[in-house]
Parts: sequence; structure tokens; C-alpha cells
Amino acid sequence: MTATTDARGNQGLRAERVSRTADGRLVLDGVDLAPAPGSTVGLLGPNGSGKSTLLRLLAGVLAPASGVVTLDGDPLAGLNRRDVARRIAVVEQQADTQVELTVLDVVRLGRVPHRRAWTPASAHDERAVQEALERTGLTDRARQSWHTLSGGERQRVQIARALAQEPRELLLDEPTNHLDIQHQLELLNLVTDLPVTTVIALHDLNLAALYCDELVVLRAGRVVARGEPREVLTEELIAEVYGVRATVTCPEGRPHVRYLGTLS
Repeated sequence: MTATTDARGNQGLRAERVSRTADGRLVLDGVDLAPAPGSTVGLLGPNGSGKSTLLRLLAGVLAPASGVVTLDGDPLAGLNRRDVARRIAVVEQQADTQVELTVLDVVRLGRVPHRRAWTPASAHDERAVQEALERTGLTDRARQSWHTLSGGERQRVQIARALAQEPRELLLDEPTNHLDIQHQLELLNLVTDLPVTTVIALHDLNLAALYCDELVVLRAGRVVARGEPREVLTEELIAEVYGVRATVTCPEGRPHVRYLGTLS
């Protein structure tokens, strides 16, 4: 694994030989990940390949059974959780609450790591929240109840909450689920234009090819391929990992996958 640093010499978020078990089964097996600062890394693989587990290890929500996750060279497990939350924002596949909240309430939660308990929001806090609402096209929905939103709208609110957090690392687990094509493209345009390091789990190979700088393909908890999209997304790999026949072309340097059917 090649070490990379940003302009200030920070290594950012890295996973080194991380493994994780669940119910006696090896979910991740010796996975390395070292995103280049400011890049977008796509995690690919079929259901159960370990993508969500890897994201949770990177977020510090889960601890590896072996190996280590580091932030600027320091083990994540030894860092203060509030300090980690100021750096790393996470958008899960689904989020729900029984509490009556508005869109604005949810987005304001992104500022919690930056404030002391019981202190009022600062002008900077409110500005970060308003900018997050504007970037995600939710300004007009700020006073709307969370419980009246569709699944896709809730996902956009969670993106806005993450943006309000002003992270340097952004982790997203299938963020395009429940979104129509237009909003999938708008969301990925937004995310990849941010001045942050992004790790994003995706099912759609063509979206991954279009928006990611690097792809990491998982199968049964192991990395089976990594590199630029045109290096990784081959007909042979798609057949091996997904059990699907496909043709891959590279218009304008980015691979495009056309599915032909299953191998069985």
C-alpha cells in the first residue's frame, strides 16, 4: 500500500490489513485502503462482500479484529470521538427516527461535533447549515417534517447533514439508493466536487466508472482488484465477481458496462 499525504503532510484516513468477523464468519480479510487526499474511491462488490463493514471500520463505528485504521497516522481507536466526528462524516444506507424533526433540525445535527454542550449555535454553524441546504437543493424544505419525506428525499437530507459537518473525509454507503436517475447524477456531481476525500460504496458499475478516481473491488471480504476504473472494470472481472456476461467499452476514457445476461 502506497502512502499518500496532502499539502500539509497529513496521511488522512487509512486501513491497514483490517479484518473483521461476525457470527463466526470472516467478513473482511486483510483489507488495505489508502485513498489519495481529495480523491473519490468507489467500493464495489456484490451483497455480502464487506463494503458496509469496511466503511464502518473507517468511521470507527466498528473495531477491526486485526489490523488498524489510522487518521493522519494515529490509530482511530485511540482518538477522541468528537475529534473524529469533526473530520469524518458518514452517510448510511438508511436513517430513521421516531422523534418529530424538521429537515433543518436534521441538518443542524451535523454541527454537534463542533459545539460544546448546551452552547448556542454560532454564526459559522448557521452558515454551514444554510450552505448545506443550498448545495442539496433543500432550502425550500427546511421546515418540512422528516416523516413526510420520501426515501430519496431523506437521503438528500442526510447528505446535507454530512456537508454541514464540514468533514475532510466523507464515507457514503449506497447513497444513490431510492434516487431517480436525475438525482443520482446530481448527488454524485455534488459529492465528487467537494474538496474532501470520499469513499463511497456503490452497486452501479457505470456510475462508479463515471465518478470515481479509484475503484476497489471486494469479494467475500477480500480485495480482488483495485486501480483506475478503466483498469478494473473488465469483462473478465465482472464475470468472475458478479457472475454476469458483459461488454465493456471506453468512450472518452471511461469504461461503460453493457450487461448481456447471467453466466448460469
